[in-house]
Amino acid sequence: MSTWFISDLHLAPEETRITAGFLGFMLEPQAGDTLYILGDFFNYWIGDDVKTPYIEQIQQVLKATKDRGVNLYFMHGNRDFLIGKDFCDASGMTLLNDPTIIHLGSEPVVLMHGDSLCTRDEAYMEFRKMARNPQWQQQFLAQPIEDRIAYAQKARSESQSSNSMKEDSIMDVTPSAVDIELSKHQSTRMIHGHTHRPAVHNWQHEGQNRERIVLGDWYTKGWYLKVDNEQYDLVEFDLPKA
Repeated sequence: MSTWFISDLHLAPEETRITAGFLGFMLEPQAGDTLYILGDFFNYWIGDDVKTPYIEQIQQVLKATKDRGVNLYFMHGNRDFLIGKDFCDASGMTLLNDPTIIHLGSEPVVLMHGDSLCTRDEAYMEFRKMARNPQWQQQFLAQPIEDRIAYAQKARSESQSSNSMKEDSIMDVTPSAVDIELSKHQSTRMIHGHTHRPAVHNWQHEGQNRERIVLGDWYTKGWYLKVDNEQYDLVEFDLPKA
């Protein structure tokens, strides 16, 4: 049995290549396998009450995957933190906390989306604190759908403008934050997405060997991590042509 990890697909109706790549990828995990989706699955999410043919298509694919014996888990990202229990239940997914600790083989592994590790981006950390507040979420979800769509589009535009002026180091994880999380959970390995910098990082902390595996985004290529018999393979693949 294999364990698979993906993140940062940013699914949207207009992203036809990403959608086609996702539909093809979902045929890979087999009965008994486990798939973890570590956030930013959708480009944005404004509430489980929003129903569209596209969302229903993705939901049906997830449910069909679950029905053929694949275990599905989902963790919020910075774009889809409003995905709730209703959508996860209908899709056959179990909603995870960030961080979550799992065991792959004999060792604990820390799973995160990754945005909470970018502590040098102070403006984003302030937004994250606000947006993850249950009271703020309740007030937002009580607004008409049209108002929520307008807010999401404006927030995305402002984020793109702001990020274009930030240094790369500010938008990457803070190394000390990674070490703090690993030490807190008595683990030597972490898997996360968010930064769009797919890589495997190895280093030593206080004499201990540590590893951080960063999942890739799906803007130009598809990415997944496959773990089989404690063998970790970070794989890049071509998306279908539009």
